[in-house]
Amino acid sequence: MRAVIQRVSRASVTVEGRVTGEIGPGLMILVCAMQGDTERNADQLAAKIAKLRIFKDEADKMNLSVRDIGGSALIVSQFTLAADLRGNRPGFSTAAAPDEGRRLYEYFTARMQAEGVPTANGIFGADMDVSLNNDGPVTIWMEM
Repeated sequence: MRAVIQRVSRASVTVEGRVTGEIGPGLMILVCAMQGDTERNADQLAAKIAKLRIFKDEADKMNLSVRDIGGSALIVSQFTLAADLRGNRPGFSTAAAPDEGRRLYEYFTARMQAEGVPTANGIFGADMDVSLNNDGPVTIWMEM
């Protein structure tokens, strides 16, 4: 699975004029299931992100996790993270099939919750309007 993680002061997702997910301080996670990914990939990704120390401590050092600060995660499916950029038009054939992608996306969300991180979500496969205030900015790319 691939993910782009952003430290945010706030983030939201709107679908057809309705807010479907919204958080305050925490993580904006764009996630993509790739062909061949399994629940193990989602388990590893969730565990790593939940413990990722990218929030500032009292000494102004990135030393705290989203759990440590009592933050949340806004998790949005993002199949374009599978982009193959060999040409000028990206291809997405390495992304998991839609049914499997949805299953792993939902499983990943459940794993983040099991790791002690409250979550909000976009809608899988929908045309979404994502808004966020990247804090730092801190943006990290990850693959498991």
